[in-house]
Amino acid sequence: MTDPSRLLAQLAAHLGAAHVLTDPADLAPHLAETRGLRRGHALAVVRPADTEGVACVVRACAEAGVPVVAQGGNTGHVGGGLPQGGIVLSLARLNRLRAVDPVNASITVEAGMVLADVQAAAAEAGMLFPLSLASEGSCRIGGNLSTNAGGTAVLAYGNARDLVLGLEVVLADGRIWNGLKGLRKDNAGYDLKHLFLGSEGTLGLITAAVLKLSPRPASRAVAFVGLASAEAALALFRNLRAEAGPALTAFEYVVPFGLEIVLRHRAGARRPLAGAHAAYALVEIATTRSGEEAGLLMEGFLAGAQQAGLLEDAALAASEAQANAFWDLRESLSEVQKAEGASIKHDVSVPLSRLPAFLAEATRACEAAMPGLRVCAFGHFGDGNIHFNLSQPVGMDRAAFLAHWERFNRIVHDIVAELGGSIAAEHGVGLLKRDELARYADPVALDLMRSLKAALDPGNVLNPGKILTPATMARDRPADEAASFGFSEGSTKI
Repeated sequence: MTDPSRLLAQLAAHLGAAHVLTDPADLAPHLAETRGLRRGHALAVVRPADTEGVACVVRACAEAGVPVVAQGGNTGHVGGGLPQGGIVLSLARLNRLRAVDPVNASITVEAGMVLADVQAAAAEAGMLFPLSLASEGSCRIGGNLSTNAGGTAVLAYGNARDLVLGLEVVLADGRIWNGLKGLRKDNAGYDLKHLFLGSEGTLGLITAAVLKLSPRPASRAVAFVGLASAEAALALFRNLRAEAGPALTAFEYVVPFGLEIVLRHRAGARRPLAGAHAAYALVEIATTRSGEEAGLLMEGFLAGAQQAGLLEDAALAASEAQANAFWDLRESLSEVQKAEGASIKHDVSVPLSRLPAFLAEATRACEAAMPGLRVCAFGHFGDGNIHFNLSQPVGMDRAAFLAHWERFNRIVHDIVAELGGSIAAEHGVGLLKRDELARYADPVALDLMRSLKAALDPGNVLNPGKILTPATMARDRPADEAASFGFSEGSTKI
């Protein structure tokens, strides 16, 4: 590896000394992931202002044999942006809106643009960019695309990869691929953008994107529903999907414990239904027609479902404020879990038809494994994605509980695998699930991933040690060179 001081001087010459940060106080926010489970380390944080600046950084680091980890808002949950040495490349200054094309229903943005700002730019043009996450006020679109983020609108609009028409990407050797086409049909060879979407910055660094826009809904209706079981939730979902079609934009599931801790810890939260139920769902319908159409549709759907015995009770939001309050009950779940102690979290998906079986089997197995354990399962029921979180037993030591993370991974992920599901539904693999991927992924799929990594990043410079295990990627390297990249099993455990 080149002398670090020489590399830092080279980067300062390219970017300006003010944008090569080495002070520990400046580095600190970039060295911790949101769950606080692990801290990383880095030589410096660099902040290029444009795509050419990103290319200069990557080129210099590739020549020096120093790894580069790109960061957007650093809001990830699996340590995918956590540096294990080398340079952190912040995309915060690449935050410009490049173009809006209402006729083509597309918007071109730089990777450092905050998601909420992308949404606002689309709204100003009278359109909708539907990707919506709890962290949308701080996460950045480049990170959303590199992790193929999901969120609450997947049911109607798809994951992040479904919202992309074109990309601009800096490759591992510093070349720039300009694929910023706003085309919905292009069969001229391989669809290269899908190599980089969801690859967590391991194959190339996304610097800009052409995103799809949709018509902006003119009316919406939100209801909070009480149900007898997860099976009843699935039956209601099937009924609503058949009746509402594409107007059904969300179907979120919450177990009773989840609702109770929100009511206990969230300031201003109010119980949405008078009685207690074995399961809850938050349902949203949206249409492009103004007036009361969405509300009338929802009212009719719920009345029919109740007559058919598919639900026990339902509250239809009477105002926009009440609709937002219903959504807040769901969206504050991750935050309020902290007040109940430590959580062991699983972001998984299974086929829709197997969701009730997964919830029943995983709940039963985890509760049997640790008396007093409290299951907090919630999520995007309509697309098969459940956040199967486990809250520590009351009074148990936090560290002692978290020491069981791997044991509960095995319980939950074995059930997911048996049901034909995925251990990483919307948060990616990163460090946290890297070894789990090696355990559960098809061997041929892993071999294809290794081949892609070797072809696009032969020097293993881009975010090394993420998704694929260091031992696998470093198998042909001398031991001292592997160590220089932070390829130590002990250094990457979360």
